Amino acid sequence: MLVRLLYASRAAGPVAPEAIEAILAQSRAHNPALGITGVLCQSGEVFMQVLEGGRDAVNRLYNQIVRDERHRDVVLLHYEEVAERAFPGWTMGQVNLARVNPSTLLKYGEKPVLDPYAISGRAAMALLQELIASAQVIGRAS
Repeated sequence: MLVRLLYASRAAGPVAPEAIEAILAQSRAHNPALGITGVLCQSGEVFMQVLEGGRDAVNRLYNQIVRDERHRDVVLLHYEEVAERAFPGWTMGQVNLARVNPSTLLKYGEKPVLDPYAISGRAAMALLQELIASAQVIGRAS
């Protein structure tokens, strides 16, 4: 059974570009064996990530993230059983927020910034779908 999980978190400490690259590299190395795909959005200290895959694998990974000391304020935004993946081509894609038109972010939230704590899980999923449709996802890897 496939599930889709969307969560938000804040970094517990400063976020260096090297740390993001390390997270993505680790995800891309381990996720294929787990059958997990997804997309990561990061802006400053705020993260939003969607994970897709088998229920057990996604739940285990999410529980690891919740216990990871590098995260704080972890909030489950959306969880659903799905018939098919929305992000099958990404072992872990990354949204390049530097290229995103602020009006796209404003369409889904109160301000033109990534703030998953201020929008619904449904709005966050719609935002991710729009970012993918407008080719704002980088790091596609299968």
